[in-house]
Amino acid sequence: MTENVVQTAQVLRERYGPSYRWLVTISGMVGVVSMVLAMTTVNVAVPDVMGAFGIGQDQAQWMSSAYMATMTAGMLINAWLTGIFGERRIFVGALLFFSLGALLGGTAPTEHWLIFARVLQGFSAGVSQPLVMATIFTVFPPDRRGMAMGVFGLGVVFAPAIGPTLGGLMIEYFSWRYVFFISLPFCVIAAGMGLLFMPTRRIPREIPPFDWLGFALLCISLFGLMTGIADGQREGWSSDIIVLRLAVGALAGIGFILWELHTPRALLDVRIFTNIEFSAAAMIAFIFGAGMMGSTYVIPVFVQTIIGFTPLLAGLMMMPAGIMLAFIFPLAGRMSDAMPASVMIIIGLLLFAAGFAWMTVADVDTTFWTLVAMIMVSRLGLGLINPSLNASSLKALPADKVRQGSGVANFMRQLGGAFGINLMVAFFEVRTRFHADALTATQGYDNNTTERMLHQLYQLYQRSGLPFQQQKAGALEYLGTILNINAQMMAFSDTFIVVGVVALLALFPAAMLSRSQRRSRRLAFS
Repeated sequence: MTENVVQTAQVLRERYGPSYRWLVTISGMVGVVSMVLAMTTVNVAVPDVMGAFGIGQDQAQWMSSAYMATMTAGMLINAWLTGIFGERRIFVGALLFFSLGALLGGTAPTEHWLIFARVLQGFSAGVSQPLVMATIFTVFPPDRRGMAMGVFGLGVVFAPAIGPTLGGLMIEYFSWRYVFFISLPFCVIAAGMGLLFMPTRRIPREIPPFDWLGFALLCISLFGLMTGIADGQREGWSSDIIVLRLAVGALAGIGFILWELHTPRALLDVRIFTNIEFSAAAMIAFIFGAGMMGSTYVIPVFVQTIIGFTPLLAGLMMMPAGIMLAFIFPLAGRMSDAMPASVMIIIGLLLFAAGFAWMTVADVDTTFWTLVAMIMVSRLGLGLINPSLNASSLKALPADKVRQGSGVANFMRQLGGAFGINLMVAFFEVRTRFHADALTATQGYDNNTTERMLHQLYQLYQRSGLPFQQQKAGALEYLGTILNINAQMMAFSDTFIVVGVVALLALFPAAMLSRSQRRSRRLAFS
């Protein structure tokens, strides 16, 4: 091929024939898997990172929420970068920066350096994921796009299911730092395949304008709101710094929406939400993202801190659900081509909520396989939702809006995921303090059960030879530990209830989507 021939999708299709659509799909999916693995493998490392750097969960959660937040920002700059450099250069470049972030995270000397590495990874993932989704969508014919979105969903949901297992293996046999290196082999393979199969285009002589003001307002809004929520419990919700961050974040968010409606080169086409079907799908994506990513973070932390699972056991607990999704996703993708998307979405949301309603009864006595069954119920719901959600959000748009729509749909899901983790950790801390105060208030001198336990501890410490001055201190410290564990267990139960309720909230836009699709079918046949 001569130098003047640009390897567009049409040129590559003529070179590789009908198999090209699968070659480019596999190339993109390997990259997506590497990035989604990195998004979830760190969740099993949260207790180890807290111990390594001496930080609380409100700071450790930034490993996940900072990744998700910068991912949302990267998704909005994706269309501008791709329009200039083309799919191939952006895909391979994002993988290179992502790999750099993995190396920095695995060697981070402080928690701040670790968070910076996650910011770099998240931004790279945000730039590349909408690109992959739109490329896969456009190389398949309309009647097979549902199946194509099912394949894409394998990377988006299957990787989080197996990620904790791989992370647990790294921690069990090496250290928590190795969880950052898991994605590197996938990045190398994806970059090599991307150089061969990803389409490209000529770099334009004039760089198109970009909405830098809108981008800055979005970043300020995300930073203000998320740091305000994350630090609220530690700094005090009514403290000046928290109120200032939340106020600035909210004002910047409002300013972002107003500016996007005003500017002719909008970063986010807000008017795309006038399409009722797309708007309903985007609302579902936001709520679903909050429940999915929040639960993916909370479950491994729960089983390690409360039940006492090792990181490997916590990861293995997620594996059966991942294997199940490998069978469910292709089937769900085909089903989404044959039946209304809203039906599958509603069934999936109900299953997801039912799984977490069941998890509210989990405690230190819950067995491994019972937890596996709980997770499989909720993940079955994910398997039914994702292909239908992706396909319905893009099918509702005209062809010239598909690329923008794919970015907005992914943006909404990842934005929900970022705030889901952030809000659930904040909610967990508030409820932990509430339950700890309530339990502490019951530990008076008239509590005979506590008095008997303390007396038995005094006797035990006395027989072990502990000095008298330390016997009472040791007994009270043990009591405090028991109260804290019980407070955390009750707070986790409250958090699982919230995850289920969040999933049920998505039933309202799902009902809107169902009515809109029925109306569209009636108009098509009239």
